[in-house]
Amino acid sequence: AFVLASPVVTKRQEEYELVRGVNLGGLFLLEPWITPSLFEEWAKSPNSTVVDEWNYCRVLGKAECSRRLTKHWGTFVQETDIAELAGMHINTLRIPIGYWALAPDPSDPYVQGQLPFLERILGWAGNYRMRVILDLHGVPGSQNGFDNSGKRGDIRWTKGINDIQRSLDSLAVLANIAKRHSSVVAIQAVNEPANWGVPKATIVQYYNMAYSSVKSIAPQVALAFHDAFLPPSEWSEIMPHNLADSLLDTHIYHVFVEDQLRLSPNEHIEKACKDGRDIGGFNTRTRTICGEFSLATTDCARWLNGFQTGARWDGTYLTNAPIAEGETCDGKEELESWSDKKKQFMRKFAMAQFQAYEMGSGWIFWNFKTESADAWNYMKLVDAGIIPNPPVGTTFSVCPK
Repeated sequence: AFVLASPVVTKRQEEYELVRGVNLGGLFLLEPWITPSLFEEWAKSPNSTVVDEWNYCRVLGKAECSRRLTKHWGTFVQETDIAELAGMHINTLRIPIGYWALAPDPSDPYVQGQLPFLERILGWAGNYRMRVILDLHGVPGSQNGFDNSGKRGDIRWTKGINDIQRSLDSLAVLANIAKRHSSVVAIQAVNEPANWGVPKATIVQYYNMAYSSVKSIAPQVALAFHDAFLPPSEWSEIMPHNLADSLLDTHIYHVFVEDQLRLSPNEHIEKACKDGRDIGGFNTRTRTICGEFSLATTDCARWLNGFQTGARWDGTYLTNAPIAEGETCDGKEELESWSDKKKQFMRKFAMAQFQAYEMGSGWIFWNFKTESADAWNYMKLVDAGIIPNPPVGTTFSVCPK
C-alpha cells in the first residue's frame, strides 16, 4: 500500500487504490525525442555530439545551458497540465530526475536549479490530491547507457569510487523533500539499471542500501524498485512481503525488439494481456506496477532510438530492411493521419493495457505529453478520444478474466 504521511486520507488516497498515472518525462532530464525543439539546432550536423543532457550542457556551457533549461523547467509542466490530468482521473505522477539536480558533482557539465520547480509541482500535486513517485532516473556514470540516464554510451555506474554514495546522497535529498510534501508516496531507487552492464548482485546490494537510507529519513515513504529488465520471479528474495514498504516496477514497450514490432494488432493485445497475468501473479506478494508503457507499436517517433538515429520499422536503425516490405514511418506518429481502423485498434490497445496492468497494482503511462510523438502523448490521446476519460476498463473487457 501507499502509506500516507498525512492522517487525512481522502477518497483518492485510499491505501489500495489502483495507480493510474503518467510520467513527467523530458522535464528534469532531457530526451531529444520528447522535446526535439531543444535539440533542433544540431539536427543538420550529422556528427553532432549533442545527444543527451550531459553533452547539451557541455557544448552550450553552464551559463547558456542554465538559461535554456531554467526556461524549460518553468514552462514544460504548468499548473494547467496538472489540473487537466486531474480532470482526466490521473491519480499519480512519476517524476524522473537526475542525480545532478540533487547531489551534483562540480566537475560534470550539468547545471542545477531544478528543485524549486520540482517543489512547485509537488505543491500542485497536493492541491489536486495526486500521489507522486520521485524517480532517480539518472545516476553517475549511467546505469544503462541510454540518453534518458543523462549520458548516452557506456554503462559505468558503480565503477566510479563515489557512484553508489552519490546515488544514495541523491535519494536522501529526495527523502527530505518527501518529508515536506505528503503527496510523495514513493521514491524509486534507480530507473532501469541494465542487468547486462551492472551485475544483479550489485543492484540488489544497492537496493538494500537505498531502502535503509530512504526509510531512515522518511519512514512513511514506499521504495520502488525497477526489475532491471529481469522477470519478477528474479526479485522474490529482495522484495519484502510487507506490501506497504515496496513496489516492483516493470516497464513494458512493444517497439524496441524486432520480434515485437512484427506482432499483428491482435498479437499486441494478447501480449499485453499475458504481461498483465504475469504482473498479477507477482502482485500477490509485492505490489507490482507497470511504471512505463505507451500506445506505440512502431519505433517511428523521431529520435526515439537516440538523437540522429532512425527506426527499425523502416530499416534505418539496426536493420537493413523495413520490418515489413514497403513499410515507411510516414504518418505513423501523427494522430491526425491515423485511419479509423488504426484509431479503433489504439482504443482497444489502450484498454487492454489498462486492464492488464490493473491485474497488478496499476500503471503509469509514458509520457504525459510530447512535442510530436503522438502515441506517447497521454493528454493528446485523451483529447482525441483514443484513451477514455476516466481511463477505466469497464467500457468493454479486452483481456479474458
